[in-house]
Amino acid sequence: MKYLYLTLLLGIYHKTFSQGDPLYAQYLNNPLVINPAYTGLNNNFNASVSYRKQWSNFDGSPTTFNVSMHSSVSRNKMGLGILLVQDKTGVNKNTEAYTTYAYRLKLNTMQLSFGIQAGFINFRTNNDALNAYDPSDPAFSNNLNITKLSFGAGIILSSEQFFAGLSVPRMLRSTIVLSDDNTNESVKAELYDQHYYGTLSYMFYLSPRVRFKPSCLVKYIPGAPVSVDYTAAINLDQKYSAGLFTRNANTFGFLVQLRFASAYRFGYVFEVPTGNSVGTRFNTHEVTLGLNLAVFGFQTTTLSNF
Repeated sequence: MKYLYLTLLLGIYHKTFSQGDPLYAQYLNNPLVINPAYTGLNNNFNASVSYRKQWSNFDGSPTTFNVSMHSSVSRNKMGLGILLVQDKTGVNKNTEAYTTYAYRLKLNTMQLSFGIQAGFINFRTNNDALNAYDPSDPAFSNNLNITKLSFGAGIILSSEQFFAGLSVPRMLRSTIVLSDDNTNESVKAELYDQHYYGTLSYMFYLSPRVRFKPSCLVKYIPGAPVSVDYTAAINLDQKYSAGLFTRNANTFGFLVQLRFASAYRFGYVFEVPTGNSVGTRFNTHEVTLGLNLAVFGFQTTTLSNF
């Protein structure tokens, strides 16, 4: 009995707070969400708003909202930006805010971009929203509201047709000290583990109007299975895109993107999990609205493939 409450406390909080990054199916439409090296990479001013509802109709399922703005500066040699993310799952809510910076080097027909980001993550729980719990249970006796500093880094090698990136957007592991008032003992539990990302994509020109872009995203978390996304998309006139994707063969879906009025874009993703996940009746929807403009004289109005 001596360690009963402490074990329960650690088990519940470890599962609750050792959380993964939000999922994004449109990661190649806005790579900034996973790699700060993308800041200003397309030589435009960029603004984006995205909303993702995962496993809709599943009580307490993840909901993610993010806003980003970034632009190339210093004659396209550098980039500056901001990124805001809110991710909510059940009674847990994470809020993140970052400033991002990137520096680029020209390598013949390619460019190498180094990026960093700095900000904070706020971890918050609201156990009062639970339908039923024992308030005397130490695992639920306190709502948490903890803010931690966060830093990230990434690198991207790209050209007109090729894109490859490596990143660790949140480099610091966050922990919390949990204590049991009954035994006066405490233990550390993890709030967050590092996530490592690798992205790879190539643009094939099938005709002057039609392009084919396969891509891959690999995500690694220490102690967890590797996650791999595969996407294949067709682009027409650099305005209309449609594609199919899968994540570990546990989720399948399609994505579409429309560019209109030269500067605006709309993206939508629909996902269906398999029976190996939560079941096919809990679908996922992701919507993105974006803006790309040349606001400085040294910026280009040419649309980027990435």
